[in-house]
Amino acid sequence: MIPRYTHPEMGRIWSDQRRYETWLLVETAAAEAMAAAGLVPPDAAREIRERGGFDIARIEEIEQVTQHDVIAFTTAVAEKVGPSARWLHFGMTSSDAIDTAQALQMREACDVILKDLDALSDAVRDRALEHRRTPMIGRTHGVHAEPMTFGLKLALWYAEIARAVERVRRARTVVSVGKISGAVGTYAHLPPSIEADVCRRLALEPAPVASQVIQRDRHAELMSALAITAASLEKFALEIRGLQKTEIGEVEEPFGKGQKGSSAMPHKRNPIGCEQVVGLARLIRANCQAAFENIALWHERDISHSSVERVILPDSFIALDHMLRRFTRIVRGMAVHVDRMRENLNRSRGLVFSGTVLLEVLKKGVSREQAYEWVQRNAMLSYAEQRDFKLLLESDTDIASVLTKAEIERAFDLNEQFRHVDHIFERVFESVPARV
Repeated sequence: MIPRYTHPEMGRIWSDQRRYETWLLVETAAAEAMAAAGLVPPDAAREIRERGGFDIARIEEIEQVTQHDVIAFTTAVAEKVGPSARWLHFGMTSSDAIDTAQALQMREACDVILKDLDALSDAVRDRALEHRRTPMIGRTHGVHAEPMTFGLKLALWYAEIARAVERVRRARTVVSVGKISGAVGTYAHLPPSIEADVCRRLALEPAPVASQVIQRDRHAELMSALAITAASLEKFALEIRGLQKTEIGEVEEPFGKGQKGSSAMPHKRNPIGCEQVVGLARLIRANCQAAFENIALWHERDISHSSVERVILPDSFIALDHMLRRFTRIVRGMAVHVDRMRENLNRSRGLVFSGTVLLEVLKKGVSREQAYEWVQRNAMLSYAEQRDFKLLLESDTDIASVLTKAEIERAFDLNEQFRHVDHIFERVFESVPARV
């Protein structure tokens, strides 16, 4: 069953209607290629193109008897074509049509995903530029580390999305191959020139060598690209969920007018969109594992992969399409609480500048071990007594013997911390508006 969140464009690609349309495209291209080569009467190829059609209900009716989907399909088409249908599927095996047609569907679906990724890229870029200098605390191990900007966090997402685009484009090329090489890939009934012509007509590349099927390492690579993309979205969504915790409160996914967060607690504003993204990423990862299992088939082919692909390909593309669309809306509409970011940054009473202070002491010729001990004892005192770290440093005789108050003050300057942010943005975005 197609999930209710399926977007019409992606849903159409994986519909029964489109599946049979692509089968007919391949069969028609094959008839015309054979007619051009003198293997099939030109009139027959023309009639297959002009009269070829199908009725899904009729295909399903025939399949109840034949228990073979391709035979049911060709029989239904033949009923519409008439006597010339004896040249339909001439010299071909089922996988010649199915695998080549499936390449068309996968290519179309990749194009939708790439369009989605472009939209998400634009959204993330816009928010990154908006918050290029918005200070926040960076966290490692979930603990306050050093100051950063929210824009840098988003720039990192942008760069990762760019890698996802590269992977999907590469996978699109890898799966955009066809084969018309027969039951075991020997071209026993049709020469390679027919395959080449069919693929040219469909804008595909011929598989250099095949068994009865196109090899499934190609499909596994595609599924890997989808799964990695989903995992990146999961990472981004998980970050928003973490920053939306009540105790942190720095970022919130959009919460619309009239939206409800809980049936029992009217105050709740839950990150349900991000949670859905995280959950669907698990599904796509699981589907990717199934794609790896499909690589190994008995000898020149069995059909253990077939039923699996009928589930994992549509489900994964549909789920990822939805994830990308939904997360793009989240990014564009998310609330960024700048004051809360500043409040959390200051919550440690300046402890997050300890690394800079350590380096300033080292520059004065103090050994690393000694400098670390001086800075750490003041940090631990700040922790224990909730005292201002900078004031403790200024009153410490050892620190004061090597650093002036101005040097200590400079170690706590956010402008110094962020002096290379613009350089990072230039590397990530190549050209960005000048800083105001």
